[in-house]
Amino acid sequence: MTENLSSIRSCRPGGLLDDAQPEEAFSAQVQQVRARRAAGAVLVVGALIYFLAEFIAAAAWTDPPYSYTYHFISDLGVHGPSVLFGQYMYSPLAWVMNTGFFLFGLTLFTGIALLGRSLGRRRWLVLVTGAMLAVGGVLLALFPGSGEAMNDGTGDYHSLGALAGFIGGNLLAILLGRRHRELQVSSTLGKVLVAAGITGLVSMVGYFADIVSGANVLVGLVERGAVYPFLIGLICLGASIWSRRTSTRQSEL
Repeated sequence: MTENLSSIRSCRPGGLLDDAQPEEAFSAQVQQVRARRAAGAVLVVGALIYFLAEFIAAAAWTDPPYSYTYHFISDLGVHGPSVLFGQYMYSPLAWVMNTGFFLFGLTLFTGIALLGRSLGRRRWLVLVTGAMLAVGGVLLALFPGSGEAMNDGTGDYHSLGALAGFIGGNLLAILLGRRHRELQVSSTLGKVLVAAGITGLVSMVGYFADIVSGANVLVGLVERGAVYPFLIGLICLGASIWSRRTSTRQSEL
């Protein structure tokens, strides 16, 4: 009889079951914080994968030296020798650049997906732009932009990958910047992300105009203006999310 009464009390307000509910809620909150921190770290790693791959591949291209202002980014993924748009391409470590292309977008998309509900309403928009960036990177890796590729038609996939990467990456930065409250980062960082995305889109237009006109004036620098800003913005965002503590109790865990 006493055991039955104890069971009944445990079901009443203030009983054992009610005590368990806050613990479950707290456990879910802890898991969310851990997922956010993991997402922040993955965003940083994803962007660094790209920069590291580019640096290694460019450093290996010594005869003549690779130029960040003259050469296309995609040249680093072409072993060659090959020629396209008047540029001689011979990248000894093309596989490093193509591995970087393949991994960086997928890694960044993983980081975005880990943010989950932190992305707020219509988070599918953020996921779609992240997916565009990931698919773009994979296409760049699988279909290097050599002169031969442009002649046999596979270069179209490379161009599609570049376009998806430019648009997806920069729109992603803008959308994340506008969600700075949901992501619990500063409004200043939000504005930086939006500015980075806009800068990238403007640079993308300038890049294509440079190619179509045949001017090729600092085409490598202009192209990097369409990529570097959003990647740097994602590094800053990831670092901010990773270091964020939403409460004293969470930080103690």
